[in-house]
Amino acid sequence: MHFLVLGASAGGGLPQWNCGCRNCEDARKGVIPPSGQSSLAVSVDGEHWSVLNASPDIRQQMLDNTQLHPRALRDTPVQSVLLTNGDIDHIAGLLSLREQTPFTLFATQDILDVLSANRVFDALSRDKVGRNPIALDTDFTLQDGLSARIFAVPGKVPLFMEGETVQTDLIGEQTVGVRLAGSGKVAYYVPGCAQVTDTLLAQFADADLLFFDGTLWDDDEMIRSGTGIKTGRRMGHIPVSGPDGSVAMLAGVDAAKVFIHINNTNPILQPDGPEHAFVLDAGWRIARDGQEIVA
Repeated sequence: MHFLVLGASAGGGLPQWNCGCRNCEDARKGVIPPSGQSSLAVSVDGEHWSVLNASPDIRQQMLDNTQLHPRALRDTPVQSVLLTNGDIDHIAGLLSLREQTPFTLFATQDILDVLSANRVFDALSRDKVGRNPIALDTDFTLQDGLSARIFAVPGKVPLFMEGETVQTDLIGEQTVGVRLAGSGKVAYYVPGCAQVTDTLLAQFADADLLFFDGTLWDDDEMIRSGTGIKTGRRMGHIPVSGPDGSVAMLAGVDAAKVFIHINNTNPILQPDGPEHAFVLDAGWRIARDGQEIVA
């Protein structure tokens, strides 16, 4: 399996349009590379591609990566798009794919209901783009030679659907991870996860490659930096550091591990910082736009 990182950042990207934090300023100055909002492409033959989450930056991401350029007058190498939740940073890019070129859209029924409840997504012609509901824990073909299976991970409903009370560890169709199997290898993509459970650890037992939620370094990062009022766990994201963070909790997973969906405030983005070194020393890689990884 051949993976192409289209966007390594969390919602807002790097730099975020209204943020003057150190990382955003360094990205504007070219000190660290900018990155788009979270999206990953996968192929088993290098010719046909599936996109995992359609970020608001997808037009630029397709422009920047020649693998996704059209090969004829009206054409796309993208055969399918798979959504892992209904967050804006994972569905808004669908509106940029409305120009009457066919592909298949896969998502749980809960996520497809989010699209159906927002009529603007009807701009994506149902005659050209089939909306295929997929069940949890059931194998399906994402593209020829590539099998996929989605599974529930702890999470929450999209921000725009939140009520007065928010449960951040829901287990169901609203937040899923993806298991991909092809060419004799198994890879996982989990860009959003509120906590690592025993069930999730058992799920990763056969992993050769794991792309995992790297949103925040620690739980109160945004509060401490003055960029937000919510903890990471309140937003449905497990922190990277700490005894119950992702590095510690996933230490026993015997796979190549990559952090993706990284918030603009996360200090692991500073290449000379101790947080960056900590992550690398723990055996993790940090995703960057345009990065190619083969499983």
